[in-house]
Amino acid sequence: MLKQIKIVLVENRREDAWFDLSLRQIRIGEVRFYRVKDFLTGQWLLKVCSDTELGKIMVKALKCPAGRLFAQLEGATMIFQKSIIEGLLYDVVSLTRVNSEGRVRRKVAKSIEDIPPIIRENFEVKTYEEATGKQIPIKYLVTLCKEGDEKGMITLFLLERAWPLSPVSPEEKAKTVNLLALIKKLEKTSVEEIRQAASEKFGIERDEVDVLLADLEAKGKISRLEENYVKAAD
Repeated sequence: MLKQIKIVLVENRREDAWFDLSLRQIRIGEVRFYRVKDFLTGQWLLKVCSDTELGKIMVKALKCPAGRLFAQLEGATMIFQKSIIEGLLYDVVSLTRVNSEGRVRRKVAKSIEDIPPIIRENFEVKTYEEATGKQIPIKYLVTLCKEGDEKGMITLFLLERAWPLSPVSPEEKAKTVNLLALIKKLEKTSVEEIRQAASEKFGIERDEVDVLLADLEAKGKISRLEENYVKAAD
């Protein structure tokens, strides 16, 4: 599923400035801007600030997808710092959640079960002590990224900050995306052919295909033609 997140560098500034909230001071360093098309949540504009003096990378959301929840992530940041493991940076895992008042908050992951499988399967997870060599009373968990892997850091930002706010699961969204791509490839085709191809290529059951087709039709993504044929909307 992570292959369906498209991350493109749009601007590279060899020297720029930003405000570090934790230090309460202006920092100077390289800044890069990335445009991101996330199949699950939508389009983003993210800023990555590299503080080589302190060995820190900051990922910051400048523009988020529309919606009351995502709007609360504008200006949200994620900090990656040097690990004692050579060549790696760590991020303390904290996942967004929505409280009873509809406000977006973060909760630090304290057990491996708190971390979504998509993160555990694609990134190395360690304890805070293993990553930093420091002992603290609370057993935090961290993810690790290679130094310079800014696309990996951006992906983690989405997985920890954005994906928990999605109204549909990434698995369900991926099925819809794959099915629509299949319909576009087949052009005008029968529903029966789509059912068969979706089962063979993606393992989507017949009844589930019908539900997904109805949803795509309701959203104007496909058109239903005569004799139970469909095609992608123009």
